Amino acid sequence: MRINPDPYPDILSSVERTQQQIFTDEQQIASGQSVNVPSDNPAAAAVLVQNADQTSQADQFQRSIGSVQGEIQSADSTLNSVVESLQQAISLGVEGANGTVNAEDRQAIITQLQGIQSQLLNLANLTYQGNYVFAGTATQTTPYTLNPSSSSGVTYQGNSGTNSVTLGNHFSLQTNLPGSQLFTGSPSNMFQSIQDLINGLESNNTTTIGSAVTEVSNALNYVDGQRVFYGNALSQLTAQQTYLSSESTELAQQANTAGGADLTAVITNLTASQTSLQAALEAVGQTGQIDLFSYLRE
Repeated sequence: MRINPDPYPDILSSVERTQQQIFTDEQQIASGQSVNVPSDNPAAAAVLVQNADQTSQADQFQRSIGSVQGEIQSADSTLNSVVESLQQAISLGVEGANGTVNAEDRQAIITQLQGIQSQLLNLANLTYQGNYVFAGTATQTTPYTLNPSSSSGVTYQGNSGTNSVTLGNHFSLQTNLPGSQLFTGSPSNMFQSIQDLINGLESNNTTTIGSAVTEVSNALNYVDGQRVFYGNALSQLTAQQTYLSSESTELAQQANTAGGADLTAVITNLTASQTSLQAALEAVGQTGQIDLFSYLRE
């Protein structure tokens, strides 16, 4: 029988391999992944890197959608308030056109309309997260300012541009309508109609008041019609959210397939490795007592 005069190197090598396997198993149990460093499985690691990039991008799109949704909902709610204010102005105009209204009551109506005028100015100057929503692409410029020399009483300082944001591969969305289109462009001018109504009441000209009421009605119908843009935008955002959520779920499944650990198998392997390590360590302790006669007796 050939006797190994120095079994220590072989035993220590076995201990080292077993310890490394235990470390690997413990890593997989802690992370739930079978690939924790590229050397574990280079091909799977490459797939996981690409998967992580796609997942990160989808998450970023989801966060962007949340912000854009907030802005569009704020704009839509503001336009609803504009419509309500114009409805109130029409009611006041109809009341003021009544020939039985005395001068004091007429002045009270004018004062209320001036309040609505100021309210409309504030609504048109809506901000969201520090940006003016209805200023076109000039989001740091106040869209409307008071201008007594203007027939409408205000001046538009924004531009006619629109903003768009990318919210997915091959998917971008226009997020705003400029104030020049919503409030003061053709075919209606909201601020002009309110000023005309005030002027008509101040002159107590029922014909002018009637015409101005029609102007305000046209402005109301136009602004209300523009809300369709924001409703459609919200619907598109909801659909894109659903798509991205589905994509994220699919990417998670792909990542699990490529690098997920079989925990049952790993735990079983860890238990076996720990048993093997214990046996190897006991062998190391006994080796010093093994002599030639012990080998011969085997």
